[in-house]
Amino acid sequence: MRPLKTLQKLYDEESQVVITEKGSPPRALFYGENFLLEDLPVGTRVIFPRPPLAGVPNVKAAIRWAINHPEDMEPLHALLRPGMRLTCVIDDISVPLPPMATPDVRQSILEVVLELCADSGVDDVHLVIANALHRRMTEGEMRRMVGQKIHDAFYPDRYYNHDAEDPDGMVELERTPCGTHVVAVNRRVAESDLIVYVNVNFVPMNGGHKSMGTGVTNYAGLRAHHNPKTIRSSESYMEPSRSELYRRNERIGKAIDKHLKVFHIETSLNNRMFGPGVDFLHKKEEDYTEGDRLKFQAMRYALSKLPRAAARKVLNSIPAPYDVTGVFAGATEPTHAKTLEKSWQQYVVPVQGQSDIVIFPIPFISPYSVNSILNPLLVQVMGLGYFFNLNRGVPLVKKGGVLILTHPAFDEFDPVQHPSYIEFFNRVLPETRDAVQIEQKYEREFAENPSYVHLYRKGNAYHGVHPLYMWYWGENGRQHVGKVILAGGENNHVPALLGWDRTDTLTEAIEEARGFMGRSASISLLRIAPTVMVDVK
Repeated sequence: MRPLKTLQKLYDEESQVVITEKGSPPRALFYGENFLLEDLPVGTRVIFPRPPLAGVPNVKAAIRWAINHPEDMEPLHALLRPGMRLTCVIDDISVPLPPMATPDVRQSILEVVLELCADSGVDDVHLVIANALHRRMTEGEMRRMVGQKIHDAFYPDRYYNHDAEDPDGMVELERTPCGTHVVAVNRRVAESDLIVYVNVNFVPMNGGHKSMGTGVTNYAGLRAHHNPKTIRSSESYMEPSRSELYRRNERIGKAIDKHLKVFHIETSLNNRMFGPGVDFLHKKEEDYTEGDRLKFQAMRYALSKLPRAAARKVLNSIPAPYDVTGVFAGATEPTHAKTLEKSWQQYVVPVQGQSDIVIFPIPFISPYSVNSILNPLLVQVMGLGYFFNLNRGVPLVKKGGVLILTHPAFDEFDPVQHPSYIEFFNRVLPETRDAVQIEQKYEREFAENPSYVHLYRKGNAYHGVHPLYMWYWGENGRQHVGKVILAGGENNHVPALLGWDRTDTLTEAIEEARGFMGRSASISLLRIAPTVMVDVK
């Protein structure tokens, strides 16, 4: 007989992959602010997320253990001295998705770190949000992230958003002779005796050298890796050994580590996205109880009757009860290696072989639409950028295959958060979808537009260049697939501008994809969310 551990391993791996049969139940698929309930063709491979890993028993104890037993650095308490200048740099609201239930793990880390600073006589402490060219977080969002006590003690003079456009707020650490690679960071960060980076590792792409090299830099610093050439050379954003994006971040991160003393605190979360009331979304449809089916139908009906803005508000107001599965601290690379190991343990599902047709259900939220609208460019970046890259090995879809995305793709933008997106979508895409041509012709104009700079600095808008980055982000997906079909698109012009086909239903999309790939084409559905990654053999 096989040992019990071997049997358990086989069960854990194989139970996440279900082959559709005649009696299989319909699948509950995200469709923007609502859901589809779809019967899939017999033989469709459905890949489900792993069950949530158990969290650490005591988060505060895990944090204290990590900072007292760091990787390749002295314990944090040994690095503190009275009178020093210390800056805590904090991941912004773009992770995790949806926002986690309070207390946020960033609050828990800061409570431990700030108490240690006070005990060590360190009074000159600032908290800087690593929002790079993302929008500034609102005061309410900032308060929720760190808790009332820390917010009241530090906001606004010592707790604030990074400003990448402050002419006096940036320091250049290094620059290549030709000026193509610039290592620049926030001035307060650069002039600190010690930086403590507070990270939330939502997917393997987060953390490591990317934290400092991207979070507190400026447009000149981001140009080295936020460009079409880098994206096209990245086989997977989530696997460092196959990501040119990671390699370029690594070069910048090593330069930062050479000039500054950075103590990283990284955390890994499980994928418990859905709390009581909607926790059935974690299950396979085969495991739904009668109560689960009734709750799903009731939720679907209620969302269908609400105006879209109201449905969006309801969905955004449901926090995710994530558990912290690991806390690691110390030097950049060994700390991140441990975080990656824990992330892959939660997310990766082994699958055999690629598919001709792959279906991605697109939910209502992305890293760039928290408390806002998933506009057409963000639908594009979720499908061809992030979901396409949720893999190790090779992509789930074959070269030249078909991607099917389920989302209404409404022509709706948030003028407060995404003003430059509106111009990019309506002015640039009608002219060209070529990322290299867009970079050469439009990037500087959008990046340096004084109106967009002002809205980024004084409002809550993404930087003017951000929609171009979103287009670049889908570049390796666009180069890989032969066709993208939007199932359930509510209009024709949005998918046409994006270069996609459109069908009314998922069934019609599958029929069109089979016509393109052949009647015997293999089909896979990546059942997102919760988060899942595939290790394709």
